[in-house]
Amino acid sequence: MAEPQSNARLRAAAGAPTSGVIHVRTRLTADFTVMANALAQRRGSAVTVGVAAYILSLPDGAPVRIDALCRHFTEGEILISRALRELEAEGYLERRRERGPGGVLRTRTFFHDVPPEDDPPPPSPRPTPPAPPRPRRLPPTTRPAAAPARTEAPTPEAVAPAPVAELDPRAVAVLAGLRTRDRRLVLSRREADLLAPAVSQWLAHGVAQEDLTDLLVTGLPDRLRARPARILAFRLRDVPLAPPPPSAASGTPPVLPWQTCDGGCERAFRAAEPGRCRDCPPDVLAPAC
Repeated sequence: MAEPQSNARLRAAAGAPTSGVIHVRTRLTADFTVMANALAQRRGSAVTVGVAAYILSLPDGAPVRIDALCRHFTEGEILISRALRELEAEGYLERRRERGPGGVLRTRTFFHDVPPEDDPPPPSPRPTPPAPPRPRRLPPTTRPAAAPARTEAPTPEAVAPAPVAELDPRAVAVLAGLRTRDRRLVLSRREADLLAPAVSQWLAHGVAQEDLTDLLVTGLPDRLRARPARILAFRLRDVPLAPPPPSAASGTPPVLPWQTCDGGCERAFRAAEPGRCRDCPPDVLAPAC
């Protein structure tokens, strides 16, 4: 006779879920990244989680600028920059301005596995000072006269700020006219106030407004990765060479200053250095007039 066989369904292995994902885990000893579940299971954009996982997998010192991330991911600059802003707002990404060798300011980027605590510890309560003793009431005849009212010094908030010196109208005209040449060069009032003194120095050295405008707008990159004010400040940081005097440019000899004769005749003549006029001999003193 044939052996009896059961047609009942086989029971699933103990502990295995009946639906959903089943992990097949492999013990990794190298080339792996530790990531918190709070970040991996973050609700919202998958680009943000992917950018965070990629940054966590990089070694220290690797570039994490927007252009470097755009070369790795297929997403564009807008999605990558939005992901970095979300990570910075939640405390995972931190940018610090530090002063490096030679006093040069640079930006250092730090990435936290777990965002630090934002709320500072509560301050310890200060001891309450004892209440001053109540003055003893005196009879009306011996009560001292009331002290004159003390005028308090005005607070810094109450003092009106000093008026800002007027800027050079030619410099303001140059900065305001840049956006007519390049619509990306839109400056705020604060940026114009900071750039106007440097523009005035260029104009004071004889550079025409049209030439200075051409210098500022020519050769700009196709994609501005910083505020236009920073690029303009970089181009204006060196003061131009002063033009030669008109006499040297035209080839005519310079005009000598007036000198007074030291021979006693008090005659005025032109010479490079003080001395005697041509009528007074150099070795004999002329009689005083």
